[in-house]
Amino acid sequence: MDLLAPKPGERILDLGCGDGVLTKKLADLGCEVVAVDSSVPQIEAARKLGLNASVISGEELLYNEEFDAVFSNAVLHWIKRADVMLAGVYRSLKPGGRFVAECGGHGCVHKIRTALVQALDRRGFDGEARVPWYFPTPGDYATRLERAGFRVDSIALIPRPTPLPADIIGWLETFALNFFQGFSDEARSDYLQEVRTVLEPQLRDADGRWVADYVRLRFAATKTCEQSQSWR
Repeated sequence: MDLLAPKPGERILDLGCGDGVLTKKLADLGCEVVAVDSSVPQIEAARKLGLNASVISGEELLYNEEFDAVFSNAVLHWIKRADVMLAGVYRSLKPGGRFVAECGGHGCVHKIRTALVQALDRRGFDGEARVPWYFPTPGDYATRLERAGFRVDSIALIPRPTPLPADIIGWLETFALNFFQGFSDEARSDYLQEVRTVLEPQLRDADGRWVADYVRLRFAATKTCEQSQSWR
């Protein structure tokens, strides 16, 4: 939010608004906020906060030079077709508009991901094929932003070990559904317990708290007047 530096009266697109809690903070600052998310339940929650929220995928933005800024938090690592999304964000912004975001970056949940993939591999599945996340390096994402027509003002990886509110199983059942999709209840339970056993000595501290190995990628970019040739 500090990096975005929103000003009253600005028209801002919240890309992947979730339940709208952060979106409402922007609205309370006097911004005209439009919120989009691909999840129907999340959009319903955002609308209950009185927000202008619509079910739209990040890869299907159809706006044209409508926004002073696009804001996104903890969403872009779920969008594997990053170039398609970035082209849509570019179109959505007015010339000189800002794109400010934070998402999972290179190395994020590396220990969790490794345990999930290897437990699938041991069962005869292609574990890597079920990974739903895209955690880029700063260099990778900066290149994509510049190719889409943005000037990269700042971009950095930020290690952020994050204590979980409960057992790692709860995190896995929320964010790692892809890995055990189609499993029977018994197979799912067996898989999750195996992953938990592998991760416990790595991610559970002396006080019994689970701490996820998060790494965030945070950037600010500006829409330049001339879009790169590759996107024309």
